[in-house]
Amino acid sequence: MENIMENINQEFLTGERALFQGNNLEIHDTIFADGESPLKESKHIKLYGSMFKWKYPLWYSKDIYMKDCVLFDMARAGIWYTDDVTVEDTTIEAPKIFRRANNIKLKNVSFPNASETLWHCGNVTMENVSAKGDYFAMNCTDMEIDNFQLVGNYSFDGAKNVTIRNAKMLSKDAFWNSENITVYDSFISGEYLGWNAKNLTLINCTIESLQGMCYIENLVMKNCKLINTTLAFEYSTVDADICSKIDSVMNPSGGIIRADHIDELIIEKDKVDESKTKIIVRDADKPSAAAGIYVKVAI
Repeated sequence: MENIMENINQEFLTGERALFQGNNLEIHDTIFADGESPLKESKHIKLYGSMFKWKYPLWYSKDIYMKDCVLFDMARAGIWYTDDVTVEDTTIEAPKIFRRANNIKLKNVSFPNASETLWHCGNVTMENVSAKGDYFAMNCTDMEIDNFQLVGNYSFDGAKNVTIRNAKMLSKDAFWNSENITVYDSFISGEYLGWNAKNLTLINCTIESLQGMCYIENLVMKNCKLINTTLAFEYSTVDADICSKIDSVMNPSGGIIRADHIDELIIEKDKVDESKTKIIVRDADKPSAAAGIYVKVAI
């Protein structure tokens, strides 16, 4: 038997738990003003053109659909412990908006203040999402992301099983402590990219990073450019095909590095076994550090 939806239209709701445990509601053009937890423990909710202006709007909820809505700054910590959430064509100004939530679909969503957003969430799909804020997607699992823009540091720390396509990320310390991350056709700029990661794969990407891709177990790079990238690959096991020069490479643990040119190759023989790493330089006509000039420096 199909559930019958109760319609709520153009209401102005205040006070704590205004629609507590609401069930089978279709809500249009409604303002949730001051008052915490207006839709706590709700189920089967559809929201259109509505606005949230206070804290904790959707906790312990299930089956939520939201379109053309706005969550203002004070709607912070807004969607926690909630399952089966779809958000489309919506602006979410509030920080800390998703936590320990599952089955999240985001399409055409803007997060202008995304600090500590999407923590410990699982099964997340994102399409045409932009975000600005630090610590985005910490400890998330099973994410599929396409057409993503991020300005914010420490993103995807501890994340697992993530695929990202067509992204532009300005993010220091991205992908730290992560596992099974694959990034396609993207631009990433930020210091210390990928430290302590396991199974990080970058395909058709452009990277700009100081000390990027270090301390990684099984780093794979295919047809990537490294622009202004220095002291790369320290203590990483790597299979890298770089279609540009590399400014400097330092102490890789093992594998193979292919590049057009390497300006500086730093091998400290008391720290790594140089025989475990094969380096191939394509630009044979130009003198390269990889041709056998090893530079030892104090770091």
